[in-house]
Amino acid sequence: MPVLSKEPGNQPQHSKAGSRRNFLKTATQLTTGLGIATGLAAPLAGQATAVNDWRVDEPMPADSSKPVTVTIYQTTDVHCQIHPHDELFWENGKAVFRKTGGYAHLATYFKQQRAAQPKSFFIDTGDMFQGSELSVKTTGAAMVPLLNELGYNLYLPGNWEVIYYKKAMQTLLGALQAPKVCANMYHDLGNGQKGELIFQPYHIWQVAGVKIGFIGYTDPLVPIRQSPNYSKGIIYTPPEQNLAHYVDVLRNQEQCAYVLVVAHLGLSQQLHLANLPECQGVDYILGGDTHERVRKPIVCKYAKVVEPGAFGSFVGKLTLTIKNGKVIEDRYELDEITAARYKPDNAVNALIQQHEKPFAQSIHKVVGYSTIPLYRYFVVENPIDTMILNALHWQMKDIDIVLSNGFRFCPPRTTPDHTGNIPITEGYIYDMLPVDSTVRTGKVTGRQLREWLEKELNNVFAENASERFGGWVIKFKGMEVQFNAFGQKGKRVQQVTVGGLPLDDTRMYSICACERDGDPDDMLCRMKGVANAQNTAYTLHSVLKNYLAANSPVTPKPLNAAKILDAPATLLTQVHGVDYAFR
Repeated sequence: MPVLSKEPGNQPQHSKAGSRRNFLKTATQLTTGLGIATGLAAPLAGQATAVNDWRVDEPMPADSSKPVTVTIYQTTDVHCQIHPHDELFWENGKAVFRKTGGYAHLATYFKQQRAAQPKSFFIDTGDMFQGSELSVKTTGAAMVPLLNELGYNLYLPGNWEVIYYKKAMQTLLGALQAPKVCANMYHDLGNGQKGELIFQPYHIWQVAGVKIGFIGYTDPLVPIRQSPNYSKGIIYTPPEQNLAHYVDVLRNQEQCAYVLVVAHLGLSQQLHLANLPECQGVDYILGGDTHERVRKPIVCKYAKVVEPGAFGSFVGKLTLTIKNGKVIEDRYELDEITAARYKPDNAVNALIQQHEKPFAQSIHKVVGYSTIPLYRYFVVENPIDTMILNALHWQMKDIDIVLSNGFRFCPPRTTPDHTGNIPITEGYIYDMLPVDSTVRTGKVTGRQLREWLEKELNNVFAENASERFGGWVIKFKGMEVQFNAFGQKGKRVQQVTVGGLPLDDTRMYSICACERDGDPDDMLCRMKGVANAQNTAYTLHSVLKNYLAANSPVTPKPLNAAKILDAPATLLTQVHGVDYAFR
């Protein structure tokens, strides 16, 4: 039986994983009982399963006075990008692109690192089941055998793990052959009553004669950021509500030499947490959600904070030196998974081909072309979102303002084919918009638009890091806005025009945006009190396909509809005031 630790005001929680043998037995039973599709949880014929000796805890070394190094590896926000892709880097003031990522290439990197460093521990901190057509068509199940073959030691659910709703999230994560941690996701018993934690709150790795503790926290804003129905049945709490308690358990009861928080909160929120007194006793926050590339740890009052990019393009590598039962040094690197450097692993490559084959024709079908690179890395405007807005505006000609959410996910696409243009495939439409939402219309006053814009801009640029959401600036066409990103809350918007005319607070304007599952009938794109809100016959995917069929090749140059006055249009991060730059 695992040790039980009682969190104040809650039922006792499983606090430590049992032996490796017991865990694998339980995981196998769970996978079978939950009915993961035949062939998805099983390996290829004749292929060894990903039950790896390197995940077994180690006994005390014979001589603890000799320095020993151990290494913790982290991926996050891969978003089901199983193949190498074009990746954007900001070098010498401009965008350059290189091929990175891919699970088969990542597997080769993992194997090389394990061979060089037997005392290694691999973590993924979320958004592993959302972001591609293959994931949607298999409800995430195709990702399970790939993740198991990679042989992670620990998982944290991200904000998008709920995309297929609570039960599917539990099934998918339960099928993974490693522990899951999250100390702020509870079963909702109804009427706001909080039940037990869905996952164990922490995990302990015993290595080189010491214990290293990991506490997990995912984004408590999921019910607001995602469609509300996705997370129905779950109650989220702020990390600071019980962080000090679990730090105390790990430091004083379990006597851990090192304590890390694995987080999917976004870099701003992780920096905020690392400066709160509740974080005292935490050494590192290994973060995720905002796809930031922290190459040098950001030193805060109580902990260091890192985040290792997205899409499998990078791996965060934290090396600890241990001597006499204490961690005496830490060293952090961000390794780039360049496709040319790390050749594809045969076993993982075979798994990818096996599970993608039934859907390959659809995934690789070309539905249009772009004349310019497609990406989504700038905070304010990007070619991908411009293409979506252009498509909505083309399809919904009578609408004053079309809106698109400020998503971060979707890797770039910059490589032309034989036509000389960049192909847009059916699969890439899913990468851009994994949820094929219904297009919804309504009417709002100018005053509503102005107040909504102030709220949305504060979600991105709030001076108080705890108020920042994880997304980019909302996207729009038909409206032009000039704003100060780092201005005073509620006073950032300097000028708004619609159709070339100043915004009239009393006038009604027609808008369209995507429907969110579970939103009130009078809400569109987080804007409340929308009049005459109704669904159309279109979905986002149908609009894009119609537009590309009629207009390809397209040239979606950003519109400059959102004009930032106090920062460059090429702003790559919402984080400021610390020693960090995205590149």
